[in-house]
Amino acid sequence: MRAYRLLTGEDTSEFCHKVTQALAQGWTLYGSPAYAHDPISGQMRCAQAVTKEADVTYSPELKLGSL
Repeated sequence: MRAYRLLTGEDTSEFCHKVTQALAQGWTLYGSPAYAHDPISGQMRCAQAVTKEADVTYSPELKLGSL
């Protein structure tokens, strides 16, 4: 099965590390990153979709970050 995750966070180095960690764990970038202003917090927010082929059966209880 192909697993899908949307990584999100404030525009900081922590977000870049989150994406880099996913890549190091075998996830692949899916599409372009998104970047938007959050008017409530006043911060810029980022999002990046990633996918990964996994030899598991899908279940809603599946912890995608553990693949």
